[in-house]
Amino acid sequence: MKTRIPLGKLIAVGGNEDKGTYPSVRSKRQYYLNFFELGILKRIVVESGKSDPRIEVITTASMIPQEVGPIYVSSFAMLNCLNVGVMDIRTPEDARQPEYLERLLAADVIMFSGGNQSRLREMFGESEFLDRMTERYYTQPNFIIAGTSAGAMAMSERMIKGGSVPDALLKGAVKMGVGLGLNAATVIDSHFVKRGRFGRLIEAVSLNPKLIGIGLGEDTGVLITEGSLIETIGSNLVIILDGHDIHHNNAASAKKGTTLSIENIKMHVLAKGNVYNVTERKFYVSKEALTGTEQHSAAITSTAL
Repeated sequence: MKTRIPLGKLIAVGGNEDKGTYPSVRSKRQYYLNFFELGILKRIVVESGKSDPRIEVITTASMIPQEVGPIYVSSFAMLNCLNVGVMDIRTPEDARQPEYLERLLAADVIMFSGGNQSRLREMFGESEFLDRMTERYYTQPNFIIAGTSAGAMAMSERMIKGGSVPDALLKGAVKMGVGLGLNAATVIDSHFVKRGRFGRLIEAVSLNPKLIGIGLGEDTGVLITEGSLIETIGSNLVIILDGHDIHHNNAASAKKGTTLSIENIKMHVLAKGNVYNVTERKFYVSKEALTGTEQHSAAITSTAL
């Protein structure tokens, strides 16, 4: 069966965690200036192909949607993007409202805020909203689904719901669930380096060795095109974990709370501009290097024929 290749784009951002409160006015301001200063929101706009795209921000995951929505509106306004709306979807019934479906179909960019990724699955799972959004992602070039923190983690089919960092690499430290299913080949974690989440992504990959683990640093994201080409954007780094060649692995059989034992898991560290091809499981220093390799392979095939 031929794999369906999406024409749209995913942008997953490590982001700043939404805890439901801000310790000070200054930190609240920093929350949204990070995106502007480091160019991630600007990259979202550029990838849409329009100077002033229609952007819909979905604050469902957040504990403080009434505050988060205006923050995004203000941030995009700094980029002269004024065609920005906020979808205040708090229940599954809200997600079925015709108004929100109409706005989804008119949008160039859908942006999921941070918060609790399980809420996104709870509100949108098995819904017409998710079906329509997914269909647009697969069929419409330049349609963008972006998400920060929880909004990024929910993109995968197998989603990390949570997990204890102090208990990392002990069986059961990671809690897995079903995400929005926009990408079946990866599992995503956020705030990766700063919050020391190596252990839980390693467990997630060891439990699902055919998935590629993506650990997003803060102020950093990945642009995913064709469903499999991952380009790092932002100022920090991205960790890629590949479990395809694991030899010994006790993740499935170990008792809860016991130490994991894993042989030959592979790790790649991506900085801004680096590319990882999920299908080939290969690292490229840049998009130009990837294109050059593809052209070289095509030339060899042509010569052989």
